[in-house]
Amino acid sequence: MYKITRSGWLEVITGSMYSGKTSELIRRIERVKIANQKFKVFKPKIDNRYSDEDIVAHNGQFIPATTLDSSRKIVDNVYEEIDVVAIDEIQFWDEELIEYVDELIRRGKRVISCGLDMDFRGVPFNLTATLMAKAEYVDKFYGICPICGEPATKTQRLIDGEPAHWDDDIILVGKEEYYEARCRSCHKVRK
Repeated sequence: MYKITRSGWLEVITGSMYSGKTSELIRRIERVKIANQKFKVFKPKIDNRYSDEDIVAHNGQFIPATTLDSSRKIVDNVYEEIDVVAIDEIQFWDEELIEYVDELIRRGKRVISCGLDMDFRGVPFNLTATLMAKAEYVDKFYGICPICGEPATKTQRLIDGEPAHWDDDIILVGKEEYYEARCRSCHKVRK
């Protein structure tokens, strides 16, 4: 990885559910702590799967975060002395997140964002896709398909053990009761 020293930049950590994205976000923040840099971590209010106040990985790792209901409030909570801004579950934020991430970068901040690249149907999330296109660094993580053991790039939604229907709501916050990582071949959506 090349080091950017004269400006802010954007990093995107993405992939399917159960691929280690949040663990990687937490790992990067731990390294920020070691470097004695000042940071703020944000999560969307809608994500209350494990905690209302912490970002929690599926393996139990966690880091305290500020929970907000609007991306505008991220900018309002980042002061001059903050070096690094971490934003979890980018697919859940409002569309203005893109503009506010750009503003933070213009202010010289390192922005680390993390979220799903595609919904349960395999359709890219616009927020994630746009941030990936604008990012200096993109890391895509893969889960393991529990059906065949191949690398999993998709998020399988299951309702009562059956694949979800194409027309179901895009956002359904949940964990293993609704979702699995799946490879392209084993991923199913009812049409």
